[in-house]
Amino acid sequence: MARVVAFVPDLLFGSNLLGALQAAGHETVLTSSPDDARDADLLIVDLTADAPARIEQVRDLEIRKLAFYSHVEADVREQAQAAGFDLVVPRSRMAREGAALVQRAVSKSS
Repeated sequence: MARVVAFVPDLLFGSNLLGALQAAGHETVLTSSPDDARDADLLIVDLTADAPARIEQVRDLEIRKLAFYSHVEADVREQAQAAGFDLVVPRSRMAREGAALVQRAVSKSS
């Protein structure tokens, strides 16, 4: 399975997400710094707050990136896609389908 680093400051959401990913067999880490993702297979980035700064923080990392955003901020999705994120989904979809989305993102890199 994949080594996944989640750059998600919302501890409750992050813990729930990591629990689902661990149940699916992924090695997971919750971090406050995207620098911790250098050896990971995938970086998950929360863009629900301070999206421009977060996009800039991870833009140049040579790693697959999966981001989620607030569904009312469609412009954030466009910004993330323009910055080269591999997959960008609404937060609600990430909550429902997190493990499947990670598997999809990791499978694309193989």
